[in-house]
Amino acid sequence: VQLQASGGGLVQAGGSLRLSCAAYGIFGHYGMGWFREAPGKEREFVAAINWSGANTYYADSVKGRFTISRDNTKNTLTLQMNSLKPEDTTVYLCAARSGTSYYTQGSQYNYWGQGTLVTVSS
Repeated sequence: VQLQASGGGLVQAGGSLRLSCAAYGIFGHYGMGWFREAPGKEREFVAAINWSGANTYYADSVKGRFTISRDNTKNTLTLQMNSLKPEDTTVYLCAARSGTSYYTQGSQYNYWGQGTLVTVSS
């Protein structure tokens, strides 16, 4: 299984970015999520989505600003990030695990992408 995240970049505060995660070699039903990780800090949950895409869950810090979605026909996961703040600056990672639910703990995931850097300037 391979997850490839993309879409990070530099944006001004208040701007938007769209992250994508392509999943290769994964079959069956699987939940997916986004996490973010800053140097010296614990990995932080951002958003999760269940297999069908009908159920989502967000960290309080991003609720109302970020939207997670998926396209199972293309095995892709997306994170639309609006109203970005400087404190959103860090590396974002996508994750996947088998199952039909959504999962909010990093320890629940088996597969991780390499991360994509998001930088929000003030």
